Amino acid sequence: MNKLAVVFGGSGFLGRQVVRELCRRGWRVRVAVRRAHQAIDLRVEGDVGQVQLVQCNIRSEASIANAMNGAQLVINTVGILYESGKQKFDELHSEGAARIAQAATALGVQQLVHVSALGASEQSASKYARSKAKGETAVLKAFPNATILRPSVLFGSGDGLFERFAGMLCLTPVVLLPMADTKLQPVFVGDVAAAILAAIQNLDSAGAIYELGGPQTFTLGQIVETTAGWIERKRVVIGLPNIAAKAMGVVGDIVGAVPFVTPPITSDQVRLLATDNIVSDNALGFAELGINHLETVEANVPVYLERFRKYGQFHQKPAT
Repeated sequence: MNKLAVVFGGSGFLGRQVVRELCRRGWRVRVAVRRAHQAIDLRVEGDVGQVQLVQCNIRSEASIANAMNGAQLVINTVGILYESGKQKFDELHSEGAARIAQAATALGVQQLVHVSALGASEQSASKYARSKAKGETAVLKAFPNATILRPSVLFGSGDGLFERFAGMLCLTPVVLLPMADTKLQPVFVGDVAAAILAAIQNLDSAGAIYELGGPQTFTLGQIVETTAGWIERKRVVIGLPNIAAKAMGVVGDIVGAVPFVTPPITSDQVRLLATDNIVSDNALGFAELGINHLETVEANVPVYLERFRKYGQFHQKPAT
């Protein structure tokens, strides 16, 4: 176990899966996080001493260099979905990504995998998407052989998609849904982690950009309606016109300004959802990384949504 990988954002939804996969492949893993005490459970993902936690602030070059010292591989999974306090899109997705790539070059790191997002574009109306695109440009400028992965919205136990909607559906008989017709291509978090490990082993991935979408495409409205069916909640889903969606986003911005409160949706997310989030034609993807079997929504989501059913996981559906 002489190989050392550093995972920035390793305590996040995707980062945890990446740490687990690296441990299975025999890597020593250093997890660079803002609050190391909140990621203590990651130590049990590997053998004794295989996982090391280190406090790191990607606003600080010295902090990044300290976390990266001695590593052969660096994986950046840092990302936020909305801005709060000092956590800003450009600061993390663009400037933070640039600092990580620059440090990787300076310290002689052999491989860098940077996780961006499907839909990243400097021409996007969404600040989130623009910051992700600027981050990609900065990473490739500082570390030209970096591999860029652009996953679609992630699903899996503990996700912020199906579980979030399931929680909402438990609280209200009517769901007012902005951008209900927007198409998404949810991808299983474990498949994205597998893609990261595959990119490490694939020499052709150096300097390449891969778009990672799941095997199925859904509209946002279909996702909510299907979720309601899986948790056996009869709900009315009403798609909102654009002007109402924008108003809801403004309300979300106000709610999100309150410390420790997660907004239901923000103005920037409304702008992001104005465009379909699906893999581009002719884009490199899972197949080019040697991954041909992808997990489906139907095979996974109903299992981890059982706790949202009215009578819990042991409640049996009535005979039809």
